[in-house]
Amino acid sequence: MEKRWEIIKHDRAVAAKLADETGLRQLTAALLISRGIDTEEKVRKFVTPSLDQLHDPSLLLGMEKAVKRIMLAVQNGEKILIWGDYDVDGTTGTVLLRCLMRILGANSEFHIPDRFSEGYGLNIPMLQEAKARGCTLGITVDCGIRAFEALAWAKDNGLDMIVTDHHLSDEQQGQPPAYAVINPNQPDCAYPDKDLAGVGVAYKVAQAVLREIGKEEKASSFLKMAAIGTVADLMDLGGENRAIVSLGLRDLTATRNLGLKALMEAADCRSDMTSFHIGYRIGPRINAAGRMDNAKQVVELFEAESFDEARKIAAALDSRNRERQQMQQEITELALLEAAEKGQEKFVVVSGEGWHRGVIGLAASRIADRLYRPAIVLSTKNGVAHGSGRSVGNYHLLNALEGCSDLFDQFGGHAAAAGMKLSSDKIPELSRRLSEHAEKTLTDEDLVPDLQIDAAVSTATLSLELVRELRLLEPFGMGNPKPVFATDGLILRFEPTVIKDKHLKLHLGDSEGRRFEAIWWDGVERSMRQTLRQGSRIELAYTATENVWQGNSRLQLVVEDLREHN
Repeated sequence: MEKRWEIIKHDRAVAAKLADETGLRQLTAALLISRGIDTEEKVRKFVTPSLDQLHDPSLLLGMEKAVKRIMLAVQNGEKILIWGDYDVDGTTGTVLLRCLMRILGANSEFHIPDRFSEGYGLNIPMLQEAKARGCTLGITVDCGIRAFEALAWAKDNGLDMIVTDHHLSDEQQGQPPAYAVINPNQPDCAYPDKDLAGVGVAYKVAQAVLREIGKEEKASSFLKMAAIGTVADLMDLGGENRAIVSLGLRDLTATRNLGLKALMEAADCRSDMTSFHIGYRIGPRINAAGRMDNAKQVVELFEAESFDEARKIAAALDSRNRERQQMQQEITELALLEAAEKGQEKFVVVSGEGWHRGVIGLAASRIADRLYRPAIVLSTKNGVAHGSGRSVGNYHLLNALEGCSDLFDQFGGHAAAAGMKLSSDKIPELSRRLSEHAEKTLTDEDLVPDLQIDAAVSTATLSLELVRELRLLEPFGMGNPKPVFATDGLILRFEPTVIKDKHLKLHLGDSEGRRFEAIWWDGVERSMRQTLRQGSRIELAYTATENVWQGNSRLQLVVEDLREHN
């Protein structure tokens, strides 16, 4: 699919000045300036994250009340329930708070709801069971801010609940009826960073409680879990999150947690860990538990008392992830076929009987990305359809769904993603209305994806030394993407080499005799409209990486897009 390249322009004089002040390359300085890091002092803080960049947890509204209640529960020997969400953010936060409870010597148990039988968030039946087992205090992780009914039941039945969450509260209903609410995004909370993940909020609770007992230095050991959940939940990696992730990644491979060791082994993470390894190796294996089975396995993994036990659970998660990948690919291919049969509608709605509900959201993301259209994928069973939707560009998905609210049994979400439940026989009408809405709302221009390019660079600028300096900008992720460069004047030296039937390796050169190697993931499909042959003149958009193989390092360009020049 053709993309619209948007190349950021830089003030060379300003970049040169910052480069002189910091000793960095001018290109690196320009990249920092475009990220708002425009002084020597800001650069120093950005490239050397430290514990003093973490905010005081007491600034979170509700923290003082929550800490007092937790300490009272510990002193009285009360049984404490930790209730986490089934994604990486929720499970890592649950592990973190369980670890805190062990340090406190508290009596605790945990619950991760089953995606398929319980659904998201708090529910009364499981709170009733926890109460019957003797729990008198509950702490949520990454959920609860809109659980009005369940929290009202808990309040009426002597189960104090502390909600720790980062999602937005309901504007109409306001705050939930919890004993205390800790959420940087709640009204009147003056906390300076609103982008904490759910696990980040749990970390702040641990930090505050450990401070209360004079053991705040132990909080730094929780940063590994906080880093994993923050990256996997696609949180903005600026501000406090940058410090959390940077510090958490720093000694991840030296962890003493048997479960984390086993998971890194299963994911083939043996060297220095980056946000890439979390996002593409560790995170998906943790997420697979909640998508394909029950996410309580994640907590069991990180609480394993022997390496043999940890390895067995890690192997099971690895297997679940492969199963998830295969199922996601099958559903995506079937959905794309159905979309192709419907033609070029501006909103894609596809459904299939018995499609696995744990992967339909991932399939919707792939379809929206591949076709660059808003997409909903629905799984139908016994006349009921469960769906997941993803948007593109600035199209507000939830607004579109609100125009079809009479068709849904349940629905919710935000501008970029949403979930829904409806009768299967209403799917054709849903598709018709959403296509009509998109036709009125989206122009043909809106359906051309933008590719943000950080800088146009010459072949003379490219080097391994540059790539190594750019590591100062890590961790990369949301809010701090890996820099994308564009270089013109490249020539394809040979026919592209096909790898594993779907990827392409390109051997490139310039007029000065410099040679470069590029890899284009899914390049066979993505280059279908192009006639790449020996001698083709190319302008390339890419990220630059260091490829290490058998102890040898070389520069490798990872293709984002390319343009052929006749």
